Amino acid sequence: MNAAPPAQTTAGPAAGSSSQPYPMASLYVGDLHPDVTEAMLFEKFSSAGPVLSIRVCRDMITRRSLGYAYVNFQQPSDAERALDTMNFDTIKGRPCRIMWSQRDPSLRKSGVGNVFIKNLDKGIDNKALYDTFSAFGNILSCKIVTDENGSKGYGFVHFETEEAAKIAIDKVNGMLLNDKKVFVGRFMSRKERMEQMGDKVKKFTNVYVKNLSDEVTDKQFMEMFVKYGPVVSAKVMTADDGKGKGFGFVSFETAEAAEECVNDMNGSETLGRKLYVGRAQKKAERQAELRDRFERLKLERINRYQGVNLYVKNLDDNIDDERLRKEFSQYGNITSAKVMREEGGGASKGFGFVCFSAPEEATKAVTEMNGRIIVSKPLYVALAQRKEDRKAHLAAQYMQKMSGIRITPGANYPMIQSGSYYIPTMQQQPRSYYGQIPQARPRWTTPTQPRFNTPAGQQIRQQASSRPITGQPSAAQPRMANQAAAPPRPQIQQVAPRPSYKYAATSRTNAAPAQPAAAAPQQQAVVVAGQEPLTAPMLASAPPAEQKQMLGERLFPMIADMHPELAGKITGMLLEIDNAELLHMLESRESLKAKVDEAVVVLQAHQAKEAASGKPAAAAN
Repeated sequence: MNAAPPAQTTAGPAAGSSSQPYPMASLYVGDLHPDVTEAMLFEKFSSAGPVLSIRVCRDMITRRSLGYAYVNFQQPSDAERALDTMNFDTIKGRPCRIMWSQRDPSLRKSGVGNVFIKNLDKGIDNKALYDTFSAFGNILSCKIVTDENGSKGYGFVHFETEEAAKIAIDKVNGMLLNDKKVFVGRFMSRKERMEQMGDKVKKFTNVYVKNLSDEVTDKQFMEMFVKYGPVVSAKVMTADDGKGKGFGFVSFETAEAAEECVNDMNGSETLGRKLYVGRAQKKAERQAELRDRFERLKLERINRYQGVNLYVKNLDDNIDDERLRKEFSQYGNITSAKVMREEGGGASKGFGFVCFSAPEEATKAVTEMNGRIIVSKPLYVALAQRKEDRKAHLAAQYMQKMSGIRITPGANYPMIQSGSYYIPTMQQQPRSYYGQIPQARPRWTTPTQPRFNTPAGQQIRQQASSRPITGQPSAAQPRMANQAAAPPRPQIQQVAPRPSYKYAATSRTNAAPAQPAAAAPQQQAVVVAGQEPLTAPMLASAPPAEQKQMLGERLFPMIADMHPELAGKITGMLLEIDNAELLHMLESRESLKAKVDEAVVVLQAHQAKEAASGKPAAAAN
């Protein structure tokens, strides 16, 4: 560790006697209530001195507090004052635990100066433990382990030096605290304890037996095990009514007898039941063992199905497991296909999973089947994700949306700095404009909004957007159509970006126009007769409930030209597809025609099936 820095950058209760530096004057505040916010902590700690920053650490997905925070002071002396005077103060009903922030985790993980205390009275809390052991040296951290019922009877004290820890062990070990004799010793990790015990950990005398008959009594239970050696006790656990719970415990005098009993009796049948006989475990040990086993199985399952398991949704209610397997079998060897249903094998939930034997087969199936119409609905097919991964992905999308960031593919927004403001600039395109271009004005005035004539005779008002000062490009895009004559059918037209001007940083009252900045790509818009032009940013900025309506209003007249009598049904079917693909159909007539033809085939097959079964076909509208 480096030598201690100068006194003005060193903090801590023993800055003069220890080489541990605290140059950032940063405190860790733990054991916080989930509802504690940065504002509450600022109000609490600002009384100790000027606070630079406060951060409550939160879960990345749920944004719930993790129960601890970091408080950064300007001066180390203020941080030391807060540590001395506010440690274990109550914040929102809970005593907080304050310690110096340790950027290097090696100090915590090394175990140097860390002391373990057990057999503590339930009434001893963190503050009482701190007051007891602070006489032996500077304490970095002090904590009583608790659960929902309070103290679990043991805790830890981390001293600044190993010498202080040794003194505490010598003085307190075996003493009475609140009339209870406590054990104080050097902290040892689980791995160290296992290595120290060696073969002793494999030896046991207490045996757990389950799957017993309800009629077995303690006497019969004892007679089952005395042949393996002297039995200290044998007990069948019973309910309040005296009826056996189906399990019990046997305690032998020697570990050899217990081991022989487990090897011989485990898996044997008694009174028609197959017994489980094994080493008796504490609840925490058993839960840890089961947790590790489930984690291993989970990882094996994830690795086995990585890249080969597909998630399929928007399934028709009539599709079952066999039909799902049949539709995907052409792309490779399917190991399983399952349509998820309500409990008891009820109605379909509308989604399922298909698992292939190779990633290449799964990739091909995603490419070919995503968007394909089966029965009457277009499928959504993608690689299956774990629940945690899907939540993280959705949370990232939500945070991006909340921050106002919308990324338009192919868009480029060059930025220039003007004083303390950031103004987005886009080069004026070399094309003809009809109407007067707004003159350069000071940034606090609103430019005149020109009107442009469309080929259909409509007047579309250019959307004006204020210049942001945060560096984000304006989301609004001007919507203009070409002046050339247009056929009555929908077509794609280029939208000319509004020219922007940059101003001198020193200009306040007399704004002078400058040269346009570098060119930015043009944004395509879909123009349909009778509707305003539609661009991807416009669609993204609309509420989700209105996006399908905007797309449907532009799809219907295009589909009506191909199949007037089926336009309504086909439009409804296509609106189940993802918005990005629908926008592509509006831009590409060939893509739209292919999907429409596919929908017509499905409708005709459906009508033929109903006619063959004697049911009246649904009216085409």
